[in-house]
Amino acid sequence: MKVTADQNKCCGAGQCVLLAPEVFDQREEDGIVVLLDEEPPEHLRATVREAADMCPASAITVHEGT
Repeated sequence: MKVTADQNKCCGAGQCVLLAPEVFDQREEDGIVVLLDEEPPEHLRATVREAADMCPASAITVHEGT
């Protein structure tokens, strides 16, 4: 799994950080997503998929099998 986060799409809702703080963070100044781990470990993958599904701006993309 490889994860990408499009900061231009992000609206700063923070759902990703609430679900997977090991993988996502937010910038202090505007709340825009910061990707901490583009290749999360196996035990976090289901949560990362959920974060991508919950993102209101569709700013998170999960690439399976890479």
